[in-house]
Amino acid sequence: MATETDAARDRVLAARASLGQELETLEASVRAAIDVPAKIRRSPGKAAAVVGSTAFLAVGGPRRVFRAGRRAVFGEPTPLPEAMLPKEIEKALRGLGDDGKKVRGALERDFATYAAQAQRDRSRTRTLLLLTVARPLLGSAAKAAGSWLFGTDDEGFQARLAEIRARTRSTTGSKDAEPSVDEEVGGAAGL
Repeated sequence: MATETDAARDRVLAARASLGQELETLEASVRAAIDVPAKIRRSPGKAAAVVGSTAFLAVGGPRRVFRAGRRAVFGEPTPLPEAMLPKEIEKALRGLGDDGKKVRGALERDFATYAAQAQRDRSRTRTLLLLTVARPLLGSAAKAAGSWLFGTDDEGFQARLAEIRARTRSTTGSKDAEPSVDEEVGGAAGL
C-alpha cells in the first residue's frame, strides 16, 4: 500500500512541476507580446508599417482611395445643389451619397414608387366611395326592378283571370258551372 501512495505522490509532484513550467512559458509569452519597445528595437520597419496601416484604416483611407480611383475613371460627379431644404432633409440627402446623378436617380425612383402607391390608394378610395354610395342605390334599383318585373298590376291580373275563366268554361261547356278556385280567390280578395 505504501508503494501505491508513493507512486501517487510522485505523479502529483511531476504534475506540479509540469504546471510550473507551463505557467513560466505562459508568463514569458505574455511579457514578450506586450513588450512593444523591444519589438520596435528588433524591427523598426515592421513597426512603422503596422502603425501606418492602422492609421490608414482609421482615417478611412480605403474609401478615399476608391473614390479617387472612381473619379479618375468616370470623372467628377455632379455636385449636389446648395442647401435649399430643411436640415433634416439635407442630412438624409447627404446620407445617400455625394454623386448628384445617383442621388437624383434614387429620389426619382422613390418618388415614382410613392406616386404609384398614391395612385393605387386614390383608386381604392374612389372604389370604396363608389361602392359606399352605389351599393344602396343599386340595391334599391334591383328591388324596384324585381318588384316591377315579377309584380302584378290589377288591370293585368284581372285580364288574365278573365282569360283563364273563359278557357275553363269553354272546356267544361257550362256557363253555370261552379266557380273555379281562381274565381273564389279573386272574389275573396275583392278582385
